[in-house]
Amino acid sequence: MRAEIYDSWWLDTGKKDDVLSANAKILDELIQREIRGKVVDSAVEGRVRIEDGAQVINSVVRGPCVIGKNCLVKDSFIGPYTSVCDGAQVINSSIEYCVVLENALIKDVERLEESLIGRKAKVIKNNRRKVLRLHVGDYSEVEI
Repeated sequence: MRAEIYDSWWLDTGKKDDVLSANAKILDELIQREIRGKVVDSAVEGRVRIEDGAQVINSVVRGPCVIGKNCLVKDSFIGPYTSVCDGAQVINSSIEYCVVLENALIKDVERLEESLIGRKAKVIKNNRRKVLRLHVGDYSEVEI
């Protein structure tokens, strides 16, 4: 994620839901299909951008969506309106309508939606829950 001046509309992004809404709007308006990273035994559907150094292995990625540089998506589902920022890892998990910031880890989470995961945060499944909605700050660790 980075800040840019966007002339067509304005939205205050001081709350999680506002960040998710702005992310969805930007993905809808700006993302075109562009695969620069490595895709192995995976389905990439729709307008998906996979940046350099990213690896998508045995997964489904459904756009509009962005997978940042040097990310690892393995044995997972990345749903529409999701941005996975540089260096993040999503392993054996399902996420949709989320923003996952730099170097975060999501592992063994059955279903994560409408969530903002901070830089270097870890969300790791520890027990049985079906749907989660989280706002996890930078450098946090959550066991679920």
